[in-house]
Amino acid sequence: MTDLPPQPREVISRPGLYFLFASKQDLFRAAVTRAIERDLAAAEEILADTGKPLRERLIGAFDRWAGRYVGPMSRDVPEVIEQNPDLLGPITHTAPKRFEELVVAAVDGAATTGVAQTLISASVGLKHQVETREEYLGRMATAIGLLVP
Repeated sequence: MTDLPPQPREVISRPGLYFLFASKQDLFRAAVTRAIERDLAAAEEILADTGKPLRERLIGAFDRWAGRYVGPMSRDVPEVIEQNPDLLGPITHTAPKRFEELVVAAVDGAATTGVAQTLISASVGLKHQVETREEYLGRMATAIGLLVP
């Protein structure tokens, strides 16, 4: 089994949880995959809300994709993944590509791929430069303001 079961209504014991997965690595991979898929779905929903200005939608999507992970996790998690490249499987490549596609589709104008890639690069850099989510969002708002009409 490679996906977490639906949200349980009762608490599951540790042995019961490990019964569902072949290893701790499989459990970890399934949990991270589920979290990433939820973040992508939320970002997609935020970007699709055309009732809000594009800049606001982009800030919301970047907050969901990266902003809530600012701080110590932004330094520790990449190190764990770098030291264990097979730990998460293909999601480490497919999820960022999917997020980029969502941003490109939302920007939907001239040089959209370049704008999307530049915003994503800014986001990656900011995660390592700031200490708080608020600081990340403020600086992402500046980047978006400079690149998105």
